[in-house]
Amino acid sequence: MLSHCLCQVYKCLFLRNLKLNLINVATSARRIHSSAKKPSDCELKEQTIQKCETEELPQSTENKNFARLHIPVMLEEVVNCLSPQPGQCFLDMTFGAGGHTTALLEKANDITIYALDRDPTAYKIAQQLSESYPKQIRALLGQFSQSEALLISSGVEPGTLDGVLLDAGCSSMQFDTPERGFSLQKDGPLDMRMDSDRYPEMPTAADVVNALDQQALASILRTYGEERHAKKIASAIIQARSIYPITRTQQLASIVAGAFPASSLHARKDLLQRPTHVATKTFQGLRIFVNDELHELLIGLKTAEKFLKPGGRLVALSFHSLEDRIIKRFLHGIDMTEKYNLGSRQKIRQALKNCSKEEDTQEFFPHGKSNSKWIFIQKKVLTPQAKDIQTNPRGRSAKLRAAIKL
Repeated sequence: MLSHCLCQVYKCLFLRNLKLNLINVATSARRIHSSAKKPSDCELKEQTIQKCETEELPQSTENKNFARLHIPVMLEEVVNCLSPQPGQCFLDMTFGAGGHTTALLEKANDITIYALDRDPTAYKIAQQLSESYPKQIRALLGQFSQSEALLISSGVEPGTLDGVLLDAGCSSMQFDTPERGFSLQKDGPLDMRMDSDRYPEMPTAADVVNALDQQALASILRTYGEERHAKKIASAIIQARSIYPITRTQQLASIVAGAFPASSLHARKDLLQRPTHVATKTFQGLRIFVNDELHELLIGLKTAEKFLKPGGRLVALSFHSLEDRIIKRFLHGIDMTEKYNLGSRQKIRQALKNCSKEEDTQEFFPHGKSNSKWIFIQKKVLTPQAKDIQTNPRGRSAKLRAAIKL
């Protein structure tokens, strides 16, 4: 009943804002997440410590085997763009299994890294890695929207960080753990909460698909999953749940597949031209909605800007167009509330209106077009090399954007 009520409120605010653009929809979703009762920071920290003390991670999560859990995406490019130097201080906003953090520690001596992640499993791994680097790694548990408070409570002042890494999306650990409910290839409870059960009152993906009406479901799939057949899939979900509750990942995948003719089941292909399941975008849409990912991303970018010192470096990795659009707009200084169907060049020109004369702009922004807040390290977005895609096919859609704060 509680989850049903939460989803009803979810639905009302979501539908009320659908006429606005994507970022406003994400903002409305954030309001719903905030409306659920959450424990205080002290209570949450105590609960997390108690849970981490009583739970044992799989053997593969020992420090020497971190790489087996999650292959870091575009590792060489990330390290080069952050360019760590001895004595510097960094924030890894999506620690995961620690691949990027470990590479930074190996690149430069005597650096300090604040390792943030909203996933309790990743937090435990960060704690384990900090045992090998006791004075260099500070593990933090929380969402992007909680990162400012966590940093301040750890003694980090705004404008003091030398670099920030933000790696959006899910980790392989989450996809490869059926109990988390992220993967449609492995059966498990339809959960998808990146925070796991830190907030028991927050709705799961199962709550969403069983409580929202067809219009709301279709809007979620279309907006967050970029699914062209959102109405058809939402209709199939409504019909199926009238017979039995939808509680498992492969159950939902089968329902979505049943909405298409057999000849269409393997018609979709990924960037490697491999067949993809027709429910992939449905799972993406639900995951983004449940975790309020887009608004969290925007807050994370704003926090990174606030805590970076002048000359500090921001590296942001995205894995689909919704994330990349937000990162690109943020770095170019384009208003998030503006429609995105206009050309990027026009938007960039608008962002440059407040800059000085063109010759001054070229003098201060030699690496590419920017507003008064960032210098771009690379003129164009970076994508994985062929060898990286072969090693880690999951990172095939990654896009890296890097900039220096003025």
